[in-house]
Order: sequence, then structure tokens, then C-alpha cells
Amino acid sequence: MPNPNPAALDFLLTRRSRPAKTLSLPVPTPAELTPILTAALRVPDHGKLEPWRLLVLTRPAMIRLADLAEARARATGGTEERIAKGRGQFDQGNLAVVVIASPKAQDKVPEIEQILSAGAACLGLVNAALAAGWGACWLTGWVSHDRGFAEPAFGLAPQETVAGIVHIGTETTPPPDRPRPDIARLTQWITE
Repeated sequence: MPNPNPAALDFLLTRRSRPAKTLSLPVPTPAELTPILTAALRVPDHGKLEPWRLLVLTRPAMIRLADLAEARARATGGTEERIAKGRGQFDQGNLAVVVIASPKAQDKVPEIEQILSAGAACLGLVNAALAAGWGACWLTGWVSHDRGFAEPAFGLAPQETVAGIVHIGTETTPPPDRPRPDIARLTQWITE
């Protein structure tokens, strides 16, 4: 017989990411962030490979990365919108955790499963931060996918990619709700 946890299910049914631009100070201290990071890494990890790593960005790092994003965008002929989006990812933040997908070369676990594990770590991080009372948002954007930015900014090895940048802080305004997926339209029951 199942042993339901109604509080956990209610949390999952009502959870809502907070837009990064609405997050402010204070942010979690290292002691407050540690259990959030611990919870985030309790994700499916086939073969105990730990195919991810985390970078915690504090405000001084965010300032440096905003400048680096602008320089990269300008060097590649980026539009003012691209520059603003790259800077904004870091200008507006006070604390973020970069989840790096770091697949391990081996024969047992396919690379895609390792990358999905890093994505699960991103969602686990958002959920753990929200459960701890903080606001949180999982972002990517061009800064996550541009190797010319991400390699020097985050010290990526050749096989690594950015799975997400999770901003964490104090919620300043309640997030607006949004339309939710139509479960009946998206779900197929196979009974034979």
C-alpha cells in the first residue's frame, strides 16, 4: 500500500519558478545553500557517475561575467538585444548556481542519460530552493550555449556543457500564474 506525502505532492502541484528579474537580496548564505545543493544532487545518476558539477556564482562573479558576456557579444557582432540579454543574465542576479553537464566516457551509461541527469539536477535545485523558502529560476540563454563565452566563463572541458543557470534569491513579487499543459491532450494510455 502506498504511503502518500500530501504536503510534498501539494508542493509539486503548486510550485512556480520565480522570474529571475524579481529575485533580490538577501540570498542564501553558504550554510543555507548547502542543504539545497545536497537535495539537488539526489537525482537519477545511473552508475554513480556524478555526470555534473556545480559552480556557485556570487555577486562579484556575476559582475565579471556580465562584462565578459558583453565583450563576447560585441566581439561576435551581437545586436544590442543580444548584449542586453547576456549582461542581464548576470547584471540582475545576486546568486546563481551553474549546473555543468559533465558526461563521463564509459560504456555502461549512454551520454544522453548523463546529460538528462544534469537537467534533473537543475530541476532539483529549483525545487529545493523553493521548498527552502527562496525564489528560484532555471535559465539558459545564449551565454549557456556559446562555447566562446561558456568555456572561459565556466571553465568547461571539451565534453562539458551548461545544463542551466539557476538564480536564487528573495522573491519580491508573487509570480503570475500561467496556462498549464493539457494533460489529456498530451497523455496517451496504452492498455494492450
